[in-house]
Amino acid sequence: MGRKLGCVMILLALALPAAAAGKPGAISGYVRNSAGVPQMGAAVEVFTSVTQAMIVFTDARGFFRAGGLQPGSYHVKATAPSFLPSLRENVSLRAGASVLVNITLNTLFEAMQLLPQRPGAQEEDGWKWTLRSAANRPILRVLDNGPVVVSRTGSGERVLKARVAFVAGDAAEGFGGSTGDMSTNFSFEKSLFSSGMLSLNGNLGYGSGPQGVLRAAYSHRMPDGSDPELALTVRRFATPDTVLHNGALQALSLRLSDSATIADFLELHFGTEFQTIQFMGRVSALKPFGSARVHLSPNTVLEYRYATSEPNTRAAKGFDSAPADLSESGPRVSLVDSGAVLERARHQEISLSRRFGRTSLQVAGYSDHIRDAALTGAGEIFGSPVDLLPDVYSQTFTYNGGALDTRGVRFVVQQKLPANLTATMSYAYGGVLAFSGHDPEWSSLRSRIGRQQRHALGAKLAGNLPGSHTRWLASYRWMNEKALLPVDLFDASPGQMDPYFNVFIRQPLPSTSFFPAKMEALVDLRNLLAQGYVPVIGGDGRTLYLVQSARSVRGGVAFVF
Repeated sequence: MGRKLGCVMILLALALPAAAAGKPGAISGYVRNSAGVPQMGAAVEVFTSVTQAMIVFTDARGFFRAGGLQPGSYHVKATAPSFLPSLRENVSLRAGASVLVNITLNTLFEAMQLLPQRPGAQEEDGWKWTLRSAANRPILRVLDNGPVVVSRTGSGERVLKARVAFVAGDAAEGFGGSTGDMSTNFSFEKSLFSSGMLSLNGNLGYGSGPQGVLRAAYSHRMPDGSDPELALTVRRFATPDTVLHNGALQALSLRLSDSATIADFLELHFGTEFQTIQFMGRVSALKPFGSARVHLSPNTVLEYRYATSEPNTRAAKGFDSAPADLSESGPRVSLVDSGAVLERARHQEISLSRRFGRTSLQVAGYSDHIRDAALTGAGEIFGSPVDLLPDVYSQTFTYNGGALDTRGVRFVVQQKLPANLTATMSYAYGGVLAFSGHDPEWSSLRSRIGRQQRHALGAKLAGNLPGSHTRWLASYRWMNEKALLPVDLFDASPGQMDPYFNVFIRQPLPSTSFFPAKMEALVDLRNLLAQGYVPVIGGDGRTLYLVQSARSVRGGVAFVF
């Protein structure tokens, strides 16, 4: 009996290592360019010297995952249009393990910048500044004879990044926009537990009363590529005595989101946000969102998107220079019968995107249902209006425009040009809120607002000057007739842009040994020509305006640590 038991134990001891040795593993990671921007649709080949390559493609976050791999030594190669290929060799994979490989793609010009210097030549710090700029996450560096990797400042230390910006704007008399007061914009990020990220950012203003926006978030990247995030945002704006004596609008939102990749061709992103407003009573709303992307081929993506809040048009700038005011911060709130109401929306769209070398195309159809639309107005308000919510910081106000139900289409063409230049053209057709006739009075305004069809045509140029490292973005979005809301209000495509003429510039400034932080000069111009202002005759005979985007001229300086 003992001899049989011993034989069984020996057989198990031999079988378990053999079974473990055959357990497949996975190689995953992120593909970005030298500026830290994720590269969607990049082809990643995982192969050995004796096996055929497994090809997978990156999602919108630049993430890829090759699963079902046997233990061994692999090579990982990433390729994308307009970039040089990048190869990681001899990636060791143990049985049942998951290895993270991050890859950075460079253009030919950037590769020339990274060539070793001649003896005695002065060191050029331009590319290092580009990699350490405020828009990148995390900070990167280049290792000799190796790829770009996440930088560590020392043994056991994590990536730490901070930014402080001081921004001021013009008074924009009669047109709204920013006040002449200053605001402080700050951001702090620190990685935790190697795959988690803790961030704290906000915008604090100086004016007629306390105002500000604070946001804390924690995200964690899982081995399977999912990226759950928990975010808490607090907003507070003092209100003038004409609305509420010594009062304030206070808002709290809790956001939960997650993402997942299924079978290397289906990407899911989903979550919900709980919003509550304390102002002349309490109003709360639950706003879910989600999207599903199907990779039909390496260069073709079919996507369904569901949204209940307007997208952030400042994401493409890589820097949030918005003032802490009601026109720039959600949730959107307005007044009805002296009570606060939240804007409630439901947006659904189906889009098909296709890439042809350096050219990308997208066609989309959407459906919008909006209730209690919060319209933006500008002008000096006197008396005690019961249907306007003034904002003393931006010299604007919010007006409840009622409901909008519409369907529309969108076409986007994006072309990558030489000299780090990207051109984007967009066309949209759909319903907006507008009114018939000219110069209506406030007493009859609500009855004259209704849905009308509009055409919108937009053009956007974005670039990065190699010599001065200036990053700039200029856009113009035209509409065939005046309206109170933009066409395709929930556009989050590459063709997304603010209404009318806008310019954004980030200029690195020379640093000194006395101050270790990098410095940037910021210029943010929105609706610079003050277009799209729709006049309305107020009750006291003065002219007020309803506008899609209030003119704003802001500038400042940022310190990046």
